[in-house]
Amino acid sequence: MESYATAQQVFAAGLVFARLGAIILLIPGLGETYIPARVRLSFGLALALMMFPVLGPAAPALPATTGAMVGEVLREVFIGLMIGAILRMFMLSLSTAGELVSLGTTLSFAQTANPMQAQPTPTLATFLGLMGVVLIMATDLHHMFLAAMVRSYSLFPFGREAPVGDAGQLAIQTLGRAFALGLQLAAPVLVFSLVFNVAVGLVGRVMPQFQVFFVATPLNVLLGLSIFGLSIGVIGVVWVDRYRDLIGTFSR
Repeated sequence: MESYATAQQVFAAGLVFARLGAIILLIPGLGETYIPARVRLSFGLALALMMFPVLGPAAPALPATTGAMVGEVLREVFIGLMIGAILRMFMLSLSTAGELVSLGTTLSFAQTANPMQAQPTPTLATFLGLMGVVLIMATDLHHMFLAAMVRSYSLFPFGREAPVGDAGQLAIQTLGRAFALGLQLAAPVLVFSLVFNVAVGLVGRVMPQFQVFFVATPLNVLLGLSIFGLSIGVIGVVWVDRYRDLIGTFSR
């Protein structure tokens, strides 16, 4: 390797690849499970080689021992996984909204194989998840991913201790925000479901001989999906704005 790069350069490039590769494995769009891991890591390696001239000079000196070198690499991998996991966690807001809408429209048992989670999920949750990935690419949020990767070296420079406590606190806050946003996105259908079920209950009490469920179930599905379809544009706009704010915490 000495003919092409010094040991210090190889070590610095490895540190850059450790963090960027870990981020690429988890971020939405590029880090989906249906994309082979080799393809994701190859993209991470190419990205690391492109960014090495900018990030490499800030890398620490080559450690004298193997243990210290492994520690530096593991630290970079941890930071990369932390950033990628935080960005991935916010995608749960769309899954939560889809689950709640499915419950409100009695479509929870209508499940489809979710390519992003590699397991069956309610069809509406799968649809919203795929819509989120499309919105990320259509609104150029993936460009902010690249900015966040570069900015992470200012927030978490080489050689500093891994922010384990801050990472845990940020993960808890992100999960809370994702669940709250999912509830807000599904609120129109949930309100309709509550009012509709109360009305159906009153009709069942007033007219015991009336086949309530025979009439109510198709109406619940039809009207619930109609409200969901009317609100899908607002769901996309609100979710993109909130996600852009989250990415901005890393890229500012």
